[in-house]
Amino acid sequence: MAEGSAEKSVERTLGHLRTIDGPAPAPAPAAAPLTLEDLYRQHRMRLVRLAILLVDEPATAEDVVQEAFTGLYRNWGSLRDAAAAVGYLRTAVVNGSRSVLRRRKTAREYVPPHAVNARSAESLAMLSTEHQAVVSALGKLPPRQREVLVLRYYGGLSEAEISEAAGISKGTVKSTASRALEALQKAMASPN
Repeated sequence: MAEGSAEKSVERTLGHLRTIDGPAPAPAPAAAPLTLEDLYRQHRMRLVRLAILLVDEPATAEDVVQEAFTGLYRNWGSLRDAAAAVGYLRTAVVNGSRSVLRRRKTAREYVPPHAVNARSAESLAMLSTEHQAVVSALGKLPPRQREVLVLRYYGGLSEAEISEAAGISKGTVKSTASRALEALQKAMASPN
């Protein structure tokens, strides 16, 4: 499988998931001030799905998103605008997911590894065989590579937005995406 076809498979799969989620919520009219409740209603599920793709556990993903909204509530007074709030939430979800993965890694060092949680039947039923292979291969990537691909192809973010959300330079985003697609190609090509 060529690197271009791996990229197309990732783009198709995560784009398919983005389509299932529906369009990104439109910003509220300028006349009505945006509230935390509005942000929660408009963005919570997309953020939960983003976190699920990063941490692979729905309950943990919901906790990560809840913590992000709690942090936003604490910093609500110092926010520039609604667009900054969405960026804050996305960055908080990525950072919270990283923390979860670091804690998991630490726990695994002290306790024998446990079996990976199986995906739900509903989530697998919604995906074609190719899409299932891509999601499975994503789970085998190192966390940063998975983050970059998920933010790019599921989140639909530009390199600059990924750089901001992940706290890495644009050059690192490009090189990480390239290495991730190459690793994904190899993972999808291997029979295991």
